[in-house]
Amino acid sequence: MTSQLALLGGPKAIRQDANGMFDWPVITKEDEDAVLEVLRTGRMSGIDVTQKFEKEFAEWLGAKYALAHNNGTAAIHGALFALGVGRGDEIVCPSMTYWASALPVYSLGGTVVFADIDPTTLCLDPKDLERKITDRTKVIVVVHYSGYPADMGSIMSIAREHGLKVLEDCSHAHGSAYKGKKVGTFGDAAAFSLMSAKSLATGEGGIMTTDDRTLFERAVAFGHYERHSSELTVEDLRAGAGLPWGGYKYRMHQLTSAVARVQLRHYPERMHEIDAAMNRFWDLLEGTRGLRPHRPPKDSGLTMGGWYFPLGLYFSQELGGLSISRFCEAARAEGVSACSPGCNLPLHTHPVFKTLDIYHDGKPTRIASLPTGVDVRERMGALPISESINNKVFKVPWFKHNREEVIEEYAGAFRKISENFNELLPGDKKEETPSGSWSASNVARS
Repeated sequence: MTSQLALLGGPKAIRQDANGMFDWPVITKEDEDAVLEVLRTGRMSGIDVTQKFEKEFAEWLGAKYALAHNNGTAAIHGALFALGVGRGDEIVCPSMTYWASALPVYSLGGTVVFADIDPTTLCLDPKDLERKITDRTKVIVVVHYSGYPADMGSIMSIAREHGLKVLEDCSHAHGSAYKGKKVGTFGDAAAFSLMSAKSLATGEGGIMTTDDRTLFERAVAFGHYERHSSELTVEDLRAGAGLPWGGYKYRMHQLTSAVARVQLRHYPERMHEIDAAMNRFWDLLEGTRGLRPHRPPKDSGLTMGGWYFPLGLYFSQELGGLSISRFCEAARAEGVSACSPGCNLPLHTHPVFKTLDIYHDGKPTRIASLPTGVDVRERMGALPISESINNKVFKVPWFKHNREEVIEEYAGAFRKISENFNELLPGDKKEETPSGSWSASNVARS
């Protein structure tokens, strides 16, 4: 009897041409004309187009101030400085995130304490966060992972109780909402990556937002050429006007700013289309054995924005113990080419956060700024969810258009595997190779 599964000789589930379903970003003549205008007027190194983008982004988000950077890492760096992180200070951050959420703290003389994540949201676990706070903690870094809004109600309550600042890393969550309000508007500051794979893609860029004028000006003073004199009004900051305090040149390139303005103009419509498509996909898979959507419950007031880096949650025990690697192998055979296990690898397991002496302090940089005898490095097993999550999540297609017939085929591929999982068990070696990566930018496309 011929198997139903393509991996075992059956017909592929995916037969249609995707026809642009996964192409991103959408670049049109409007983007090209905006870039050409900057080139032809010779304003590549100016700030006027960038300032227009900042104003428009702040209005879209619902923040008072926005400061565009050359990338999202720089935006986080500037935000941490603005929030007062310095020598000997600690930030608390989830370990399961892109390195830029935490690593810039080193160059400010501080260090990071990692907290675990919630296994359903993949975001910072408030209970573990509270356990990681010490008298050296200065800032909580919240990551809205894979577009899923973190539990901002609990996190902000903890921050207020302990007198801590909150930085939201919204690099996966452009337009995501927590109880009807956009993420990036809860904490003291927020940072967004705008690189070309993100749901709001501008090329290579980033932006920091805040409602606090002093925080905005501190970020300007830290690394914004041409602005650290003209835009400083806080007296303590004006004393150092004229030169960037951090010695950095972090302004956004105006070609990026030109693209950013066009992309932002169309983003609400495109985001709505992505949201409808991704929800259609998961609605079609409702009740499928072994699979759950990584999305908030309906009627929760939480939304996923542009669904950057979309994932599914995998429950091996419902499929006879079928390994996630075998499941994804079967999905790729059906034509879901980007389906693979894992997400980000937990940062606390990397040598940069364990053993490396980056600045020649004579001890690992992770503990170099701390009092003698204080060691915040985590042992294996300390963050059990972060350490095991890569065998419990898988990448799914990132649909950019809500085309029912195409989405039905892809959903059908996953249903087909779930319904015929028994056929895969005999060939399942259950030798789980390390999955995930240090970067989540290899976004699932098809």
